[in-house]
Amino acid sequence: MNPLATLRSVMRFGPVETNRTERRLARAASVHDLRRMARRRLPGGVFDYIDGAAEDERTLAANERAYAATTFRPRVLRGLPEVSIGTEILGAPAAYPLVLAPTGFTRIADPQGELAVARAAARAGLPYTLSTLSTRSIEEVRAVSDGRLWFQVYAWRDRGLVKEMIERAAAARYEAIVLTVDTAVFGRRERDVRRGFSLPPTIGPGTILDGLLHPGWTWQFVRSEPIRFSNVAGRDVGDGASPVTLSDYINTQFDPGLSWADLTWLRSVWDGRIVVKGIQTVADAKLAAEAGVDAIVLSNHGGRQLDGAPATLPLVAPVADAVGGRSEIICDGGVRRGSDIVKAVAAGATAAMAGRAYLYALGAAGERGVDRLLAWFAADVHRTLALLGAAGVADLGRGHIDVPSEPADPAAPRLAATPRAAPPRPPA
Repeated sequence: MNPLATLRSVMRFGPVETNRTERRLARAASVHDLRRMARRRLPGGVFDYIDGAAEDERTLAANERAYAATTFRPRVLRGLPEVSIGTEILGAPAAYPLVLAPTGFTRIADPQGELAVARAAARAGLPYTLSTLSTRSIEEVRAVSDGRLWFQVYAWRDRGLVKEMIERAAAARYEAIVLTVDTAVFGRRERDVRRGFSLPPTIGPGTILDGLLHPGWTWQFVRSEPIRFSNVAGRDVGDGASPVTLSDYINTQFDPGLSWADLTWLRSVWDGRIVVKGIQTVADAKLAAEAGVDAIVLSNHGGRQLDGAPATLPLVAPVADAVGGRSEIICDGGVRRGSDIVKAVAAGATAAMAGRAYLYALGAAGERGVDRLLAWFAADVHRTLALLGAAGVADLGRGHIDVPSEPADPAAPRLAATPRAAPPRPPA
């Protein structure tokens, strides 16, 4: 008996990984792992800005729980030698049914910010939506991506500024404008209130201590160019303005008088596809379809606006029935696995939309983290279709899922529990 041969038969040594980021990612297997890693790497205020939501965060929790409560009806012995996860979104190919959502101030998670996410989305074959409040400009993002780009806008009071940004998006070959309609005012995000967190961050003893406790993030932050609202700075309103005054300006621009009639104005300055993001009722979905929008994004802003707003997944089927194919449906909020994307499509959506998940990945491991997340999602979608007995995305339907008849309890804890309390803000 040869002990060495016996050991070789049951043990295998992998190659030594020299890249620190890859070593870190090797210990992650899910979005929840990336969230945990981001929480360790980012200052507390930064993590809570990404992770948090409005008030008691019930809507944030309900978004996740709706997916967890929806179960599959797998079919077997279907004779499917191949499974295809490709689809079309707004009439153009996508590698699988996912759109990357707009997120503001993305460079707070990683210095590359929106550039990293746009590059990863292009490699993955997915549309990426750039926020009006991005920290990389319309032109900077197009310069690093030959992929599908959408641009998110608010109908601000300063329509001249909005028109200017839309014209820049058209010149940079963005294919769709995403009008966000659920921000008549800002939601109250109590984690940010407790920490005294603002954008840009205010500097005080607590900020300095938080930075010293997270030296990797701090070192990257101080070595990078200043963070700014890149789509506004340097333009008409932004000439000579500091980030703080720009922030104050933006906070005054949200227009509570926004109405369906404003879509007519949007069409007067934009010839491409129009997506409306922030629909939360069947009644408003019907109005959007009647207005002729190309896609409806069922979204509660990730629970960051109105706490107690409905979870989005249970809205998909009734909205699909009401809209009747006049507009595509995209389900935003709570996506943590590729199987969640499959559930949304089976319920009647064209695609799902995710933002918080890729911010966890970006905060945990930068651009490589986003690449890894999108690869996981693709593999998840493929595996879920195969285990469901579905040959492709087009085969999915309501017969593949069981949606609970009773709504989820909004007071139940999140799947990934987050402490409600944060330390009080130290005196500046």
